[in-house]
Amino acid sequence: MERKLENTNQPVDLIFHAPRHINLLTVEPLEKKTMHFAIMHTFGTLDGGIENLFGLDNGANIQFSFEFGLSDKLSLGAGRSSRDKFYNVYGRYLLLEQTQNNTIPLSMSFAGGAGIVSNPYSFLSADERPDFADRLAYFGQVMFARKFSNKVSLQVSPTLAYFVNPLPIYQIEGNQNLYLALGFSGKYKVTDRSSLTLQYIPNLNSDLRSNFGIGWDVEVGGHVFQMYFVTSQALNEQYLLAGGNGVPGEEFRLGFNVNRIFALGQRKRGKS
Repeated sequence: MERKLENTNQPVDLIFHAPRHINLLTVEPLEKKTMHFAIMHTFGTLDGGIENLFGLDNGANIQFSFEFGLSDKLSLGAGRSSRDKFYNVYGRYLLLEQTQNNTIPLSMSFAGGAGIVSNPYSFLSADERPDFADRLAYFGQVMFARKFSNKVSLQVSPTLAYFVNPLPIYQIEGNQNLYLALGFSGKYKVTDRSSLTLQYIPNLNSDLRSNFGIGWDVEVGGHVFQMYFVTSQALNEQYLLAGGNGVPGEEFRLGFNVNRIFALGQRKRGKS
């Protein structure tokens, strides 16, 4: 007898390996009572050569983040980047989830957050230091993704960022309040637990260069390791859009992320 799935309307598994793909958030949801912990790093430019260990001697921008699944669709997170000592709180909501029988042909998520520059700028006089409102920045993002086959996944992420007061002292290159960009994320699965990854973020602010990244994801022992070369040192959404980018091939930087998802309660659906 031919065996058939009892429910052919099941969601597809693992459009991406983790809730983050190089720098961008993905549609990959967290299940209720699970937590995603990520450590992200980007280093100096490769053009320093072996003398500077291809940028590793120049220090790293590091971001720690935690994201908790309040339900199978809604998650809340918080992160801290060393660049400008920037704290971010954000949420993601899964509106649509691609199904195996293509009744729903793609996944769609929303994300949004608010952040604050916490650098004390103690070298400035009290009158010159930015006040609380000047330190705020926000972002919003819509993510559309589809797993085209067992090997190929793509995501498009229209994104905006808004700085209340983009002061020259901040480690950004833009001087506008509003920044707009498209994010493209791609995954090509090479083995059962590793994939070639791509990231391209065309910046729609004409005076800023776009972001490009290429990397490799590996699942090992419950962790997802992401190693990549990218043209920006920024890690959070606001700074990815306003922070400036180098030229691919000239100003690539080494980066790597460590992702771990912890089950804090009984899980309904397992994912490898």
